[in-house]
Amino acid sequence: MINKPIEQFIDHTLLKADSTETHIKILCEEAIKHNFYAVCINSCYLPLAKKLLLDSHVKLATVVGFPLGAVSTKAKLEEAKYAMEAGADEVDMVINLGWFKSAKYSEVQNEIMALKNCLDNKVLKVIIETCYLSPDEIKYASKLVLKGKADFVKTSTGFGSRGASFNDITLIKEAVGDDIKIKASGGIKDRSTAEEFIQMGVSRLGTSSGITILNKNNTL
Repeated sequence: MINKPIEQFIDHTLLKADSTETHIKILCEEAIKHNFYAVCINSCYLPLAKKLLLDSHVKLATVVGFPLGAVSTKAKLEEAKYAMEAGADEVDMVINLGWFKSAKYSEVQNEIMALKNCLDNKVLKVIIETCYLSPDEIKYASKLVLKGKADFVKTSTGFGSRGASFNDITLIKEAVGDDIKIKASGGIKDRSTAEEFIQMGVSRLGTSSGITILNKNNTL
């Protein structure tokens, strides 16, 4: 049973490199019209989006270390600080996959914790990019996110070789139970898929197909 309107699970997302101010204006207008939970945009457009969303209930989310996660922790922290100054409510950061694959688990966890500590109690979602991880690695990465005190494990950037899968959510749930929220993102394009993710326990959906998902008759 889904206990709230499906639009309140959706982060209405636009992270393409060629996104223009006009695209961001349309995104925010759609988010307000359809009562999406948040918009998720690149940080250069935070000031614009903040103005557009000022009198609405729509939250403002941005990305850090996106999409590769391979910049320095210092760079991620500076991005996060700017996001807070520019009015973001939530930050979606990418873990350092190279560190993770090198078994530098303490560094990965400490980076997550450092980001969380600089966000003034704002929401931190941590992207583990499941397409590059084995099942055991998905579980271990999820546990590091939990230990790092983040608010969400997020599956994907949408820029990898695939987006979220049902198996990803099963593995994350096996690793962390209900101790942390989950955001599924990447490749969620129809209502039935969105509802299945929610039934599995996902708290948020990252998608650029939110309006399509609202159509109850839409399936792929």
